[in-house]
Amino acid sequence: MPPSLPPRVFSPTSGAGSGIGRAVSVRLAAEGAAVAACDLDGAAAQETVQLLGGPGSEKGAPSGAHAAFQADVSEAETARRLLEQVQAYFFRPPSVVVSCAGITRDEFLLRMSEDDWDKVIAVNLKGIFLVTQAAAQALVSSGCPGSIINISSIIGKVGNMGQTNYAASKAGVIGLTQAVARELGRYRIRCNSVLPGFIKTPMAQKVPQKVLDKVGDHGWRAESFRDPICLGFRENAVHSGEQTVDTQ
Repeated sequence: MPPSLPPRVFSPTSGAGSGIGRAVSVRLAAEGAAVAACDLDGAAAQETVQLLGGPGSEKGAPSGAHAAFQADVSEAETARRLLEQVQAYFFRPPSVVVSCAGITRDEFLLRMSEDDWDKVIAVNLKGIFLVTQAAAQALVSSGCPGSIINISSIIGKVGNMGQTNYAASKAGVIGLTQAVARELGRYRIRCNSVLPGFIKTPMAQKVPQKVLDKVGDHGWRAESFRDPICLGFRENAVHSGEQTVDTQ
């Protein structure tokens, strides 16, 4: 087993109410991190915190090792306020930031509405930009090192029919991450992206059954992808601007 995280690591995870975000939160907590589970669905974020265990994890607890936060990360003021709330709770800037928030609004290019395009870009790309920016500002101001992990998708590399908006948003995350890594390296802040293949999450429930049948059980559980994400958390990790790809 890889070495545990250094003490007092604190990780806000957007999209932590389900899927990869929840799986990563569980893994981080198991390795000793204090986790801020952030999600648009505040109740789902609280459910994740209850799974983590430890003091304060029970429903309605006023304080504890972990905490749940509700936020729409696609809005600049909300994303900024989220980081402020998280820092106020934990009395420090984040050591690790994981951005998992994402949505789909699938349709073929010839029929896709501008609204469906805008919503996906707003959450999947703009949301990651806003969280990355707010976290980076907090880390630079404090002089603390850190690690930022942005969840992209293999679709951002190869595209997919009926997902022009999703593919564009995830390709944007890759480029954003590489640029951020170049800018923040001087501050001892690493930034990497992870490109999962097909993972069973609530977002995937909208996929047609015939596609799910072809995927089968291989590479299907969100828990199977939390280990590559956690590689970038440890103090002895030196890579930045890189991508971890799972084509399953």
